[in-house]
Amino acid sequence: MTFFQALVLAAAGFAAGTINAVAGGGTFITFAALVAGGLPTLDANATSAVALTPSNLSSAVGYRAEIRAHFREMIPFAIFALIGGGIGALLLIWLGDGGFRPLVPWLLLVATLMFAFSAQIRRFVAPWSQGQHTVAKTVAYAVMSVVSVYGGFFGAGVGIMMLAALAIVAGGDFHKANAIKLLMAFLIQIVSAALLIAGGLVHWPQALVTVAASALGGYYGVSLARMVPEKIIRAVVVAIGAVLTVVFFVK
Repeated sequence: MTFFQALVLAAAGFAAGTINAVAGGGTFITFAALVAGGLPTLDANATSAVALTPSNLSSAVGYRAEIRAHFREMIPFAIFALIGGGIGALLLIWLGDGGFRPLVPWLLLVATLMFAFSAQIRRFVAPWSQGQHTVAKTVAYAVMSVVSVYGGFFGAGVGIMMLAALAIVAGGDFHKANAIKLLMAFLIQIVSAALLIAGGLVHWPQALVTVAASALGGYYGVSLARMVPEKIIRAVVVAIGAVLTVVFFVK
């Protein structure tokens, strides 16, 4: 890893940590930076997952008041995250780079579309975000379990589906939903990271640079989440995702 590559990864890590705290999608940035630095797609995905784990923790710390207030409600989601993150990581290791590489453009496409239509997704679930809708909440919990597996496997766009499902469960309280999302993302990634490290897929020089930068971005991103219009951040994420999707389909 050259000094220039280290600078690029530091910038990508900080941006990814900040974006994850605001709306999710930081994986796009770190994954692209690691692939551009010469890592195979599977190794880049694993290294990115490990590198962004501290940023999710620091963001969760930024929401510690909401986490303390709603801790009991978060226990089922914590269980989903721990089990799903492990299953997703094991699937990734089982596929190997040869099986993972053809999936990358499709995963990027799906994630980009979720970001692009996130407002429509929220409007769709809005009628169920108030009151007690048993069927809607059951579906929301089912979605969260599936999303947890996806988070351990790839992760880009996972925040959108989490927030859509949590809008129903959390009764429209965005900061409560965001706190649950950040806690789940951390738990998913901590289990996934342990398995990916055991699988020998993580490149530590690149990971450590990104870890430090993303942790700073994750912590300060919570303040940004309370000040900057989410649509601005989301537009940037969609643009990056669209470019990456085209690049990986062409390559």
